[in-house]
Amino acid sequence: MSGSVHAVSVNRGKLIVFEGLDGCGKTTQIERLAASLRAAGCDVVTTREPTDGEFGRRIRAAARSGAGVSREDELDWFVADRRAHAAAVLRPQLAAGRLVLSDRYYLSTVAYQGARGCDAARILAESEAEFPIPDLVLLFEIDPAEGLSRVRSRGNDVELRFEQLELLSAVAEIFRGLDRPYIARIDASGPPETVERAVAECVRARLGIP
Repeated sequence: MSGSVHAVSVNRGKLIVFEGLDGCGKTTQIERLAASLRAAGCDVVTTREPTDGEFGRRIRAAARSGAGVSREDELDWFVADRRAHAAAVLRPQLAAGRLVLSDRYYLSTVAYQGARGCDAARILAESEAEFPIPDLVLLFEIDPAEGLSRVRSRGNDVELRFEQLELLSAVAEIFRGLDRPYIARIDASGPPETVERAVAECVRARLGIP
C-alpha cells in the first residue's frame, strides 16, 4: 500500500485542505487565504467537497432532507464524488503546478462517516491509498455546541443529517484522534481575523507560502 500512496502524492502543485466541524469557519478562511495568496502572485484554485456533480448533489439533498440513507450507501456516494473530483480537478490542477485549496476532503469522510458507524481507520487507509495526499490539512477545532450555534445563527437551512450535537460531538472525537504529519490544528474559537493570522502563519511555516 505504501507504494501506491507515494505514487499518487507526487505532484508539482500543492494541496491545502480545510477541515473541521460545521460552523468552524473554514469556508470563510479558505476565501481569505485564497485572496491573500492571489495578491501575493500565487496561482490558486479553490474547490470543495461534496462537489456539484451527480453524487455531490445527491449527498447535499439527503443531508438537507434527513432522508433515510444507509451509512454504506452514503459512504459509497462520498467516495464516488471524490473520484470524480480527483479526476476532474485535483490531479489536473496539481499536475499544472497550481495551489489547490479544498473545502473538505477525505478526512471529513473519515470523521463524519466514522461517527455514523463506518470503519474510520479503513476509510483513512483506503483514501490515502487512492487519492492525492494533502500537503497540508488545516483542521479547525471548535466546541461542537459553539459550531452548531454558529450554523443556526446564520439562518441557513440546517442539514438534518449532519448538524446534530450528538453526531458532531462524535465527529469531533474522531478528528481529535487523527494523527498524520500533514495535519495542523487551528483554534477556530476566536474572531475571524485571529484565525486568519494563524492560518497564514501556519501555511508560511509548513509550506513556505507565500
